[in-house]
Amino acid sequence: MLTMKTKYALQALVALAAHGAGSMTGNEISKRENVPFKFLELIMLELKKHGFVTSKKGRRGGYELARTPQAISIGAIIRAMEGPLALLPCASATAFKPCEECPEPQTCGISLVMREVRDVTAGVLDRVTLADAVQRSMQAARDGSSMYQI
Repeated sequence: MLTMKTKYALQALVALAAHGAGSMTGNEISKRENVPFKFLELIMLELKKHGFVTSKKGRRGGYELARTPQAISIGAIIRAMEGPLALLPCASATAFKPCEECPEPQTCGISLVMREVRDVTAGVLDRVTLADAVQRSMQAARDGSSMYQI
């Protein structure tokens, strides 16, 4: 499960991607995405540290994406905010650590299943970009698929 910090980071980056050219202030993002401003400021600093956004101070300041929305995957954002995607350390491709109780992680059924889950999850998250998320949101709004019907 994603932390609220990561969820808010995704929301802020999708908002910047949807905004297009030009910057958005932290206050604009906070209001638009219903994210607590102080928390958002900390998140934006972390996103800046990871190279997802740039910032400018002053009257025309704010945040902008550091790269195009097509060049930023959801997987990269989640890894930057949360760490490895694997549900267990023994299933991680980047931070592998064997379980203490498991004598043979290469043949452990649980580890093998969790590696498959990691691979499928990473495949989706690394394929989907901020541009895709914006496009899907716009399509859902046009189709009315975000509306519940009884």
